[in-house]
Amino acid sequence: METFKEHESVVYTDAEGSLIDTFVVFDTDNVTGLTHINHMNLKVPSETLQLHPATIAKYNLPMQDAFSFEIFKKLKEKHYESVTPVVKNTLKAAPGFKLAKAS
Repeated sequence: METFKEHESVVYTDAEGSLIDTFVVFDTDNVTGLTHINHMNLKVPSETLQLHPATIAKYNLPMQDAFSFEIFKKLKEKHYESVTPVVKNTLKAAPGFKLAKAS
């Protein structure tokens, strides 16, 4: 099984045989063998991917400049699924006792 690393540019072949340029958002999962790609936020088997032919050195696409890196970082944060969900409760003051006026 070929594994792909985060940031690598790949060509994805869909069920209809279309070739789609995209990049890897997360590594290939060794347990499932699925690679998380940017195209439609899919998790696909590594057999449907190949390293982009225009790749000269590792990670040269799409991380060519700081702007691309920031876009990638935001995309990764968007698709990141936390292992432990964070619970955010806001505390509100409960109504207290109202004192009656003494006569």
